[in-house]
Amino acid sequence: MAEKICAVSGMSCGHCAASVTEEVMAVPGVTEVDVDVPAGRVTVRGESVSDDAVRDAIGEAGYEVTEAARSTAA
Repeated sequence: MAEKICAVSGMSCGHCAASVTEEVMAVPGVTEVDVDVPAGRVTVRGESVSDDAVRDAIGEAGYEVTEAARSTAA
C-alpha cells in the first residue's frame, strides 16, 4: 500500500479534519486518511492514488496543499 503525506494550511479544528477526510476518502483508490491538525499534515493511504486528485479533494474541503505530496511505500 502506498502512502502520501501532504502539508496543508488553514486547518484548525476537528471540523476541518472531518471535511478533509470526507473529501479525500472519495478519491478513487484511497483506503485511509489521517489528518493531524496541529502539524498541518494529511496522510493518505491506498493504491494508485493520484497526487492531483488528493490536492483537488483537499481544495474542495477549503484548504490548500502547501507542500507537494511525498510518496512512500507503507
